[in-house]
Amino acid sequence: MPVLGLRGRLMAIGVVGLTIGLALGGVVLLGALSFVLQRTVDTEAFRTADAVALLAAEDALPDPLPVAGGQVRVQVIDGQGRILAASIDADRLVPMVRPERLNRDGRQRLEVPAERVGLVGPVRVVAVPAGTAADPLTVLVARSMADVRHSTHVVRTILLVAFPLLVAVLAAVAWRVVGATLRPVEALRRGAEEITGRAGAGRLPVPASADEIHRLAVTLNGMLGRLESARVRQRAFVSDAAHELRSPLTNIRTELEVAQRLADRTDWTAVTANLLADTDRLSRLVDDLLLLARLDEAPPARGTGPVELGALLTEVAARYPSPPVRVTPPVGPLWTVGTVEELRRVLANLVDNAVRHAQGDVVLAAEATSTTTGPGVGAYHLVTVTDDGPGIATADRERVFDRFTRLDDGRARDDGGAGLGLAIVRELVRRAGGSITLTDAPEQRGLRVCLLLPALPAEDGQR
Repeated sequence: MPVLGLRGRLMAIGVVGLTIGLALGGVVLLGALSFVLQRTVDTEAFRTADAVALLAAEDALPDPLPVAGGQVRVQVIDGQGRILAASIDADRLVPMVRPERLNRDGRQRLEVPAERVGLVGPVRVVAVPAGTAADPLTVLVARSMADVRHSTHVVRTILLVAFPLLVAVLAAVAWRVVGATLRPVEALRRGAEEITGRAGAGRLPVPASADEIHRLAVTLNGMLGRLESARVRQRAFVSDAAHELRSPLTNIRTELEVAQRLADRTDWTAVTANLLADTDRLSRLVDDLLLLARLDEAPPARGTGPVELGALLTEVAARYPSPPVRVTPPVGPLWTVGTVEELRRVLANLVDNAVRHAQGDVVLAAEATSTTTGPGVGAYHLVTVTDDGPGIATADRERVFDRFTRLDDGRARDDGGAGLGLAIVRELVRRAGGSITLTDAPEQRGLRVCLLLPALPAEDGQR
């Protein structure tokens, strides 16, 4: 069984809904029309009956009773059902309504057979009490409902003919309108198919109308742009990783081939030392790559526990027992939230870079700050790592956080690393809810790294 497309399903739902709505509307219209016409007939009959009752009260009943129209019959009967007066066409022997059906104390509406009255179609009879208590009378006025039935039949016929035509016309118009509405969606589909079928970046066509389809196309193009950027970054990352991994592997292979060819003249102690250095460098590179891969996939793990920054700075500085690393202790305990291993890795990477480029001193410091210009509104702690090295040019201070980025003075692979340290630092700082910036060292030549980490009240950190 073929499955309807979106256009067909929308049309089917619309046509079915329209048909049901028109049918219900037609039924309500016919019911309202019939009710209004019947009430009109009853009102005119009661008006005639009241006029005759007024004549009966004045004992001035004419014979025959005057009526307007040939589809009206009037009788005045007494308490025994005898006809005292009647219109010219009314029966003078048999009352239109049997006396036992009459309520002498109130006004009534009754249906009687047409042959009993001598009119065509269904007949409506109204009964109005008249006379006195001693001589009660009842005025009966009968009106034919043939005109009402005919009017209702005409309206029903018109509706039965017009409604299908109206549904057909509206369905044709809706088919065109739905097609025009879905045309941008089809354009998006064809654009997506073209993008899928070719390599490289592509963009979906954006309709000119500022509607939901326009916003969808803009959103999808934004997503395609981000995917393309991610693909380019991934390709560059894989290329850089392969290049970085090839270098130590090439060194190891070269050392082993030389040692194999010159086995009798090889200094195996030096070869072993070189192999261990290359293996250690390769291990660090693999560890850094795995860490970055985990950081890309894992959601931020903020607020895992309180960390006291002063103690952490002292612990990291203790790894460098000789100058130039020194710590300026904070005035009091400074607590932040985060993972102690990740924050320790951040500081270790920063200190390693500072020691590598420093000429004399590397200073670690932390202080509370009232700034609210960090990644979120609130209080932060400022941690700084300052060295007196050559510094980094302002134009390069954002680029150094990219992966596998090494400046010219750090491109020696044995000394400069693989260019992943600061990239790891930025990802870990973001996970901790902070930010990192590079500035000039105050009052000296060098570089200052500024970390803003979310502050935690001291009483919360000591719990």
